Amino acid sequence: MVNPLSSVRRRMLPDVALPGIADVRALPDQQFAEAWASIEFPADVKEHLLRTVVSKFHLRRAVPFEAMPLHGVVLLTGAPGVGKTTAAHGLADKVARTIGGLGEWGFIEVDPHALAGSALGRSQRSVEQLFGQTLAEAAAEGPLVVLLDEIETLATDRSALSMEANPIDVHRAVDAALVGIDRLARQNSNVLIIATSNFPKAIDPALTSRADTVVTVPLPDRDIRRRILEHSAAAVVAAFPGAEPLLDSGTLDAAARMSEGIDGRRLRKAVAAACAQRPEALGNPDNVSGEDLLAVLQAMREAQ
Repeated sequence: MVNPLSSVRRRMLPDVALPGIADVRALPDQQFAEAWASIEFPADVKEHLLRTVVSKFHLRRAVPFEAMPLHGVVLLTGAPGVGKTTAAHGLADKVARTIGGLGEWGFIEVDPHALAGSALGRSQRSVEQLFGQTLAEAAAEGPLVVLLDEIETLATDRSALSMEANPIDVHRAVDAALVGIDRLARQNSNVLIIATSNFPKAIDPALTSRADTVVTVPLPDRDIRRRILEHSAAAVVAAFPGAEPLLDSGTLDAAARMSEGIDGRRLRKAVAAACAQRPEALGNPDNVSGEDLLAVLQAMREAQ
């Protein structure tokens, strides 16, 4: 259940017509806490990321912008499926739990795709409304975490644009986003912006330079792949005890070895696909075997 939100945030919650807003909720949030617990990153990466964000949050509140131009922007990059959005949700929750005494935290997730418009000037106006009104009003009421997923959609590298598809409007929309981020940074030291991207080279350098922290999330190594597979397999076994062979230590070791180059999302989907691998299993997860999982992963590798 979403906790009550005050004033602007509460009014926004049921208003699905707000352009570019995908989610609004109060923090801390149990669903986001579970996301943080489930995400598998290399050793100490999550903890270091949290410490870095919290430290710079405190610095922004105490040190003048001119002396230390921190924008409150965290940029998470990496291949699709490595857990950037999940980590962003979890990070939002952890920051809210770690930094107290500022009042109720809010969370707003932006859908940059919804801000684009075919009519000339529409994208720019939508972006200006998002930063200048929606986010500014929400930030004025208390600490706020904003998630800009797939930021390359909102802050496309202007130098790489062609002269097609309303390039002037795209340029102006990117300009509006950068100006909006600058204003939020200067006027609201209690705002944290978490941006994610699968294509960091497509992001305008002016946005990247505004990021206080840039973290590239790698594909999972063998140890992490094993933990991901075991986590998903354990969830299946909890619901279907007959799937116990998925948790065989030898099977998990072999699966981790043979799944190099496969992202975390696809690893979890592989566990699901294993349950439908053999026709004689009739799609019943209670009938899945370790060999089914290995067969699915082998097919994924061959398809790469």
